[in-house]
Amino acid sequence: MASLTSITPTPTSSSSVCPNFRTSPLTISSTITLRSGHASKQRLASKNRGGLIIRSAATKPAKSPAEEEWKVKRELLLEKRVRSVDAKEAFRLQKENNFVILDVRPEAEFKEGHPAGAVNIQIYRLIKEWTAWDIARRVAFAFFGIFSGTEENPEFIQSVESKFNKDAKIIVACTTGGTMKPSQNLPEGQQSRSLIAAYLLVLNGYKNVFHLEGGIYTWFKEELPSESQE
Repeated sequence: MASLTSITPTPTSSSSVCPNFRTSPLTISSTITLRSGHASKQRLASKNRGGLIIRSAATKPAKSPAEEEWKVKRELLLEKRVRSVDAKEAFRLQKENNFVILDVRPEAEFKEGHPAGAVNIQIYRLIKEWTAWDIARRVAFAFFGIFSGTEENPEFIQSVESKFNKDAKIIVACTTGGTMKPSQNLPEGQQSRSLIAAYLLVLNGYKNVFHLEGGIYTWFKEELPSESQE
């Protein structure tokens, strides 16, 4: 059972808290399709409650490659010989071998400070849509006091491809980096945003992908060249 959810405000006065929502009649309508054998029955329900039109039943979207199990991601990263490097080695590769540091943190974090010369393409972004599934996720984040919930950036690979060809030398970085190295407590290492990004890159044909072990945190700790944007 699945359907598209949309939100349509009515043309009345706006709220000062949420300017995209209206205060007068809200129509909630949902289309539900029930299937049994070869029979199909469709039912349409609608209610009037005040300033907003919501259509559909909430269903979770299909799993994306970024949501694949970490075990599967790690196996591909090892198979493709994605190498982890520390901050000093990453700096050397950047200066001597024309590697580019791809910072996949949110744009706001990148602007606060990043390795000099790094390129920012965020792998996760603030939730933008208002489907029933997105509303449910916003509510879940808010339950834990988080009012800036994030979602996978669906334009991540498209943005990478607009800046780098498949032979580009890329070092992927996030805040803490994660690791593919096994340990007693983490026999399969630890997943991170940068390792997810590295997985997506090799999955889409990038051939020279490295990973910053220890993340941007270690870059700053080593006092390597950094910059910020106001």
